[in-house]
Amino acid sequence: MTDWTRMTLAGFQRGLARGEFSPLDWWRACRERIDVRDPTVQAWECLAPEPAIAAHDGGPPHAPLGGVPVGIKDIIDTTRLPTTWGTRGYHRVDRADMDAAIVTQLTRLGALPMGKTVSTEYAYFQPSKTRNPHDPTRTPGGSSSGSAAAVAAGMVPVALGTQTVGSIIRPASYCGVVGFKPTHGTLSVAGLKPLAPSLDTLGWFTRHLEDTRTLFTALTGDAPILALTRLDGVRVGLCRVPSTHSPSPETSAALEGAAARMTDLGANLGTVKLGASFDELVAHQQVILAYEAARALASERERFEASMSPALLALLDEGQRLSLADYWASRQAADRARLTLSQQLAERFDVLLAPSAPGVAPEGLASTGDPIYSRVWTLLGVPCVNLPLHWTPQGLPVGVQLIADRYQDQRLLSIASALMP
Repeated sequence: MTDWTRMTLAGFQRGLARGEFSPLDWWRACRERIDVRDPTVQAWECLAPEPAIAAHDGGPPHAPLGGVPVGIKDIIDTTRLPTTWGTRGYHRVDRADMDAAIVTQLTRLGALPMGKTVSTEYAYFQPSKTRNPHDPTRTPGGSSSGSAAAVAAGMVPVALGTQTVGSIIRPASYCGVVGFKPTHGTLSVAGLKPLAPSLDTLGWFTRHLEDTRTLFTALTGDAPILALTRLDGVRVGLCRVPSTHSPSPETSAALEGAAARMTDLGANLGTVKLGASFDELVAHQQVILAYEAARALASERERFEASMSPALLALLDEGQRLSLADYWASRQAADRARLTLSQQLAERFDVLLAPSAPGVAPEGLASTGDPIYSRVWTLLGVPCVNLPLHWTPQGLPVGVQLIADRYQDQRLLSIASALMP
């Protein structure tokens, strides 16, 4: 009996090549798992019908993702599935004119869309119907709530997410999966509903870090990423931004455990001091988010304002009150911080080790949790990966994130591999 939750993307391709699996085996196993878990977790907005492919047809010859089921966040256009942008139907398109660029890429690589995963409203903070797979009374995080929960519950091996504030790293931490946000602009966002274009970043969730490396290679066309087993000489900076915010005991334990593990593997640890100007970036990120969202969703507000949540309307009102001078000042602050961070990383560190979230997933479903530890990194456009390395005695995950400078995604995933063989 195949344990599909332990299957990796590369392992499935090897099985296909040897004739041990057919192209629809993983898809059908995931559908059976969805039937069992989704009535409680509620990670799916809609499901795709079984693909009509022949037993021998896993996609193009040597397709690196042949037969791999993938969840598509419900802010991503698809021609065969409806898109509601997390609005619970008040804004719905049954068939887009074209698939989003990332969907086309995935299907050309042989992947099989499993369905649309639940998103919060326009990928902002209004909670969705999705529950945390480890405790249904807790939030899975947001806005990529359905994607993180579906992967964590074993309903799909890969699911797409987006991050404008903390919408990949935070739910990955709360749900105990790998969440990867690449350097801003690495993957095309054509066909995605924009919220704040200078912040919106397309990424994904997996159960295995190896699968994240495989996906990065397949989607970028880059060479395979070397998986390190030791960290001898790797320079790691312990970092918490904003420094004024105190993590929970569970998050502190997760950071301490990760730091000790990296030291045991040969890494050199130091403390990063970025200064008060980096604490101020949290406010600058909010200014940019509000200003751009008010303009990106102008047409949607014109038509659907009466149905929009108070939280979203408050953001759009905030953006309307901001001046162009406010917006440019925040963009300039971000530009300066990018240069400062790049200099620190070039001179002193290869990666940063930081909290992913303030603690475990909060109880209740009225909030998606606090994205405080992702705001600055999203603003700066740097690659981040959540690693589910710590679990509380109650069985709740607490992630840590590794961060690298822009365009160092491969190095980041290579280093992270030493912590998640």
